[in-house]
Amino acid sequence: MKDDRRKEANQMMKTNGESLLFTRVNKDTQALPISIEDWEKKAREVLPDGPFDYVAGGSGAEETLVENRTAFSRWAIIPRMMRDVTNRTLGISMYNQALRTPIFLAPVGMQTISHPDGELASAKAAAAAGVPFVASTVSAHSLEQIAEVMGDAYRWFQLYWSNDREVSASMVRRAEKSGYSAIVLTVDTVMLGWKRRDFRNGYSPLREGRGLANYLTDPVFCSRLPEVTPENAVEEVLKNIYHPALNWNDIAFLREHTRLPILVKGILHPDDARLALEHGVDGIIVSNHGGRQMDGAISTLDALPAIAEVVAGKIPVLLDSGVRTGADVVKAIALGANAILIGRPFLYGLAVAGEQGVASVLDTLIHEFDVAMALSGSNSVADLNRSILARL
Repeated sequence: MKDDRRKEANQMMKTNGESLLFTRVNKDTQALPISIEDWEKKAREVLPDGPFDYVAGGSGAEETLVENRTAFSRWAIIPRMMRDVTNRTLGISMYNQALRTPIFLAPVGMQTISHPDGELASAKAAAAAGVPFVASTVSAHSLEQIAEVMGDAYRWFQLYWSNDREVSASMVRRAEKSGYSAIVLTVDTVMLGWKRRDFRNGYSPLREGRGLANYLTDPVFCSRLPEVTPENAVEEVLKNIYHPALNWNDIAFLREHTRLPILVKGILHPDDARLALEHGVDGIIVSNHGGRQMDGAISTLDALPAIAEVVAGKIPVLLDSGVRTGADVVKAIALGANAILIGRPFLYGLAVAGEQGVASVLDTLIHEFDVAMALSGSNSVADLNRSILARL
C-alpha cells in the first residue's frame, strides 16, 4: 500500500516527463545527504585529515576559496511571473553536441583519495546522468580506463602541460583515439599553490603515486625513465608538471597533434581572453582552480562578466569554482557563462557513497537548477540573462 502511494505521489509530480520536485522515496537513498554542506560534513567523517583537507582546502589563507562562494551571494535573482514555464528545457549545444544540461564534472585528479573506485565511479555516474566528465591528467585511472566505463558518453580530457612537449602530444593523441571530444589545457599551474593544510598534514597524494595512471601507461613518458617504477615516475612527473615557460605560442604545438577543440582553463583577466581569441583557442574556462592556486585572486564569478564581454559569443565560456546550488548555475549563466563545472561537491558525494554519491549530488543539482530556472521565469538556458539579476 505504501509503495502504491509513493508511485501515485511520484506520478503527480510529473509534467511532460520531467520531475517538478525532487523527493527521495527510495529507502536505499533516504540516508544520503541533500545539501552540499551536509555532504561535506559526511565526507569529513569518513576521510582522514590528509585527503579531506586536500579536497576541501585552498591555498594561503584561503581568502579566494571563501570569495568564490561569497561572490554568488552578491547577486540576487529577480523572479519573473506568469510567463508559462510548463515546457522547459535544460539542454544546451556545445561543439555541435547536444547536452542534457549546462553542468559538467570538473577535472579533478587523484580521486582514489576520496574513494577506492575514484574516477571510474565519478565517470559512470556522469555518464548515467548525461553530464560531461572531464578527465584529469593526474587521474588515478588511465584515460583509456575512464573511456571504457563511459562508453559513448560525452567526455573531455584535461591536459597538464609537460616540459617535455612530446609527452603532452602523446597524451593528446591518446585522448583523441579514446573518444574524448575536447582538450582542456590548464594554464594556472606554472607553480604549485601554497597549501597550508597539506603542509600541516605532511600530505601529498602525488608523492604517494595516486596520479600516475596516465603517465605509467604513456609510451613516450615511460621511454624517459631509466626504469619504469612508481618512484621514478613520481620524480619525472614532478620535474615536468610545473611549467613556468608555458606561453600562448604553445597552443600552436597542440594544434599540430589534435583536431579536437582546445579550451584553456584558468583565465581570469579580460586581456587573456583577448589573447585566447587571437591564438585561435576554441573555449575558455574561467577558473581560479577552486582557490587552490593564487590566494587573494579574484573570484571567478566577479571575473566572468568582463571575459564574457570580450568573447562576445565567439567561443564558449565556462566557469568553475564556487558553484554549489541550482541558483548558482542560473547566476553564472545569466552573467555570461555557457556552462559550469563542479568539483568539490561531487568529490564529497564520491567520498560518502561512491558512484551513488556522485549520482545523488548531480541529481540534486540538476533538479535545483530546473526549479531555479522555472522560478526565474525562464523556459530555457538561452533565456537566462542579466535582466533577471540584481547586484546587492
